[in-house]
Amino acid sequence: MFEIATHLALLLIVAAFVAGFVDSIAGGGGLIAMPMLLIAGASPLEALATNKLQGAFGAGTATVAYARAGHVRLGEQLGMATVSALAAAAGAVVAKAMPADILRLLMPVILVAVAAFFALKPGLTDLEQVQRLAPAAFTFTAVPLIAGYDGFFGPGTGSFFMLAFVLLAGLGMLRATAHTKLLNFASNIGSLAVFIPSGAMWWGVGIGMGLAQIAGAALGAKMAIRVGARLIKPLIVTVSVAMALRLLWQALG
Repeated sequence: MFEIATHLALLLIVAAFVAGFVDSIAGGGGLIAMPMLLIAGASPLEALATNKLQGAFGAGTATVAYARAGHVRLGEQLGMATVSALAAAAGAVVAKAMPADILRLLMPVILVAVAAFFALKPGLTDLEQVQRLAPAAFTFTAVPLIAGYDGFFGPGTGSFFMLAFVLLAGLGMLRATAHTKLLNFASNIGSLAVFIPSGAMWWGVGIGMGLAQIAGAALGAKMAIRVGARLIKPLIVTVSVAMALRLLWQALG
């Protein structure tokens, strides 16, 4: 059933539940699941491909939960989602042929900056912010840049989408979280279109983790909808700092 020993698969399933919960609120679930896949013996390409599979389950679940609660209209986001999927596929193509060492060194700095922004910037609530980019400009600048990164490397994508929606699109934190999930789901699907033909997928493990992601994402989205920015903001700060420290430790070997 699983490609690895059962006890390792069960640990990955538990990690996926936690990743789904965290990712549905603040992004960054991939940095919980990815290291666990590598520790379990996956090659970098196997870990990346399997992470995208299980992450798609969680992002899809969170998307539906936020849409049902009325925080996002999926029809209005289809254009952005299409761009996200295509850009992520392009990033995944690059990932298959290019080392990510430089990106690994830059990521801790970027993530600390994300954490500092959310921790120190006043006025980050569920209220709407100032819109700095029109929807079309946002779709063809911020979306492909972040989604392309997701296909290429991945950790922190949800936090980056959230930051872009708050800072550039002017959304409040709860709506930004809701809008982030569909784009993250689309970027996972675009990446999978490239990784599945590579034959690197752990299907048994990935589906098991995906089912756990569904449970974690549903719980996380429910809590975010109930509590709003009071939960989202501190979790983004915590997750961003944790991701930065994890990546810095990994980069320094």
